[in-house]
Amino acid sequence: MRKYVGAPGSTMSRREFLAATGSAGAVGLAGCTAPTNGGSNAAIETEQQTPASTSASELPYTSPPEVVNVDEQGGKVTISSTPARHAVHPGESMGGPVELPQVWAFQADDGNPSVPGPILRTTEGEDMEVTLDNTDGMRAHTLHFHGARKAWKDDGVPTTTGIRVDPGEKHTYTIPANVPGTHLYHCHYQTHRHIEMGMYGIFRVDPKGYEPADKEHFFTLRDWDSRLPRMMAGENVQYNPRNRKSDVFTVNGKSAPRTLHPEDGSPVIVEQGDHVRLHFVNAGYMSHPMHIHNHRFQLTEKDGGVIPEAARYEMDVTNIAPAERHTIDFTADAEPGIYLMHCHKVNHVMNGNFYPGGMLGGVVYKEAMDTDIFKKLMEYAGYEL
Repeated sequence: MRKYVGAPGSTMSRREFLAATGSAGAVGLAGCTAPTNGGSNAAIETEQQTPASTSASELPYTSPPEVVNVDEQGGKVTISSTPARHAVHPGESMGGPVELPQVWAFQADDGNPSVPGPILRTTEGEDMEVTLDNTDGMRAHTLHFHGARKAWKDDGVPTTTGIRVDPGEKHTYTIPANVPGTHLYHCHYQTHRHIEMGMYGIFRVDPKGYEPADKEHFFTLRDWDSRLPRMMAGENVQYNPRNRKSDVFTVNGKSAPRTLHPEDGSPVIVEQGDHVRLHFVNAGYMSHPMHIHNHRFQLTEKDGGVIPEAARYEMDVTNIAPAERHTIDFTADAEPGIYLMHCHKVNHVMNGNFYPGGMLGGVVYKEAMDTDIFKKLMEYAGYEL
């Protein structure tokens, strides 16, 4: 379980969360654990599409993504990948359960594997030494970082650098934090499969003199073709990247209502008057027009570029293309309540044939957490108060 509740970047404790809900007892943690449903650095990118020998039922479940402050670690971080199961929405409410029986999850240092991978946060002017540890791996990988001007050898593309990290190997990339903003990292070996299997995460560079908002959170959007994770788990299905069909839609790896789970999901918990900053990264294949109910926001950054104040305007939908990064700012000035945040391609807000679900989260005012409707939402999400 994460140290804090809410979306990645939150500083609200479980005790504070419970106090806001009016709950006097301990949290029921049944919803926090997913159920058990049934050699050389050559540049050639070849890989058999064969499932791993490990049974899907023997794999561990992923954890929610955590924020890793790389500066506090002396500018060094080690990233590895491991096969895992991914409970997108483990409950039976609202079209569940939804599960990806095998993903390839990133983990940082001794942390837990997650999809998306850990959020790597540093400061402008610092260099990160990122070691890809593939000593226990089963297939070749690389790391490619968007939004950093780096040496050719550190670009992470095997066909143009001649460097890949084979099973049993380690490789260290030097990634300068020279482009402030919110960025993306991912495996760039057999990219069409390795991203589809979950090998992506957020790379954040705070500018010098950065002033954080009252509430600041990170969100990775993702559309999945579940046939590849199912095929890699040994199911009798066939995946063809030229005939891809998205059928699972997630925010930070979860589909609604699990997105509202305070420990496994990522609700945006605010108080009246808060300055709120949300960083969105699209790690999928489709564009997603993200809409927040009852709030007007400004797009303040795109792909690490700051939008000049004279070019900003009030809006309530921002369309995020694949690999784009949008940062939005707004004031929590609505009547205290619970407001949806979702993709406005409405078929992306579904779990199978069930609506609502999928790529849907929420802005939750602390003042509205001690209500019957919030308790009902927590029940849907699998969190017992």
